[in-house]
Amino acid sequence: MKLVSIVVPCYNEEKVLPLFYAEITKVMSQMQEKYPELDFELLFINDGSKDGTLQEFRKMATMDHRVRYVSFSRNFGKEAGMYAGLQHAKGDYVVIMDADLQHPPAFLPQMYEYVKDGEYDCATTRRVSRKGESKIRSWFSRKFYKIMNHISQTEIVDGAQDFRFMTRQMVNAILEMKEYNRFSKGIFSWVGFRTRYIPYENVERAAGTTSWSFKSLFKYSLEGIFAFSTAPLALASLLGIVSCLLAFIMILVVVIKYLAFGDPVQGYATTICVILLMGGLQLFCTGIVGQYLSKTYLETKNRPIYLVQETEEAVQQPDSKANPNKQN
Repeated sequence: MKLVSIVVPCYNEEKVLPLFYAEITKVMSQMQEKYPELDFELLFINDGSKDGTLQEFRKMATMDHRVRYVSFSRNFGKEAGMYAGLQHAKGDYVVIMDADLQHPPAFLPQMYEYVKDGEYDCATTRRVSRKGESKIRSWFSRKFYKIMNHISQTEIVDGAQDFRFMTRQMVNAILEMKEYNRFSKGIFSWVGFRTRYIPYENVERAAGTTSWSFKSLFKYSLEGIFAFSTAPLALASLLGIVSCLLAFIMILVVVIKYLAFGDPVQGYATTICVILLMGGLQLFCTGIVGQYLSKTYLETKNRPIYLVQETEEAVQQPDSKANPNKQN
């Protein structure tokens, strides 16, 4: 038997979890009929949810022995949730997907077909449309991928998602990357391995609201840039060189005008503008260096990526494993 671990990071997903569980169990049953060699486990990660997400996990764990969960002591972010899921997954294959059904479980059989014979190490979906997103958000998203691929040696496919069906070898490679500041889209690409991209149309959330605001997505994009590119540091150096050259040229112009034409130096307003411009450039460059320094500072602290408060062992009884449909 080959075990497939389905990792589902969750944050305030109480409303959508019953819909997801019904859909994923249906697909799991269909796959077991077609592929008798497969067995499944559902591994939910509670990322410090403030609603009844944890209670839903407890109910599912008492009814179904295939359900496992890891509950964090607080909100550590989706990146920590995915890393925890990969660490706790026991499967020969590991799937990462969201609970909001924007990652359709119906793709799992097709994904398995690509990886089961060793032709690919990973199968993932790639959005070919951004239906349901605002035009501004879609524009910024496309620009991010374009800029990222231009300034980084790690190629990130536009529209590629965290919805992935991976072999144990690829999962182990990802787990070797233990950095505190994580950007999984870049990590998936950096480790390499043969990946099959499956195009699909964007799907709306089945219920609830997303926790990814424009601000949080912008911060996440900066995480990716600082994690997989040193181009901003080169930009700061370039701005410094250009500023010095312009200042040197302006000094020559002022000296020549005074010595050759006797033109006194004038322009208080212009002087103030130049001072503010140069000061702004200095602060901007210092801020870029500060961002990299802050990432280094967090890494050197060697803090854990997440802390666990509770697992399914708190609610699953020994006799429940004999009957996956038992209810208390």
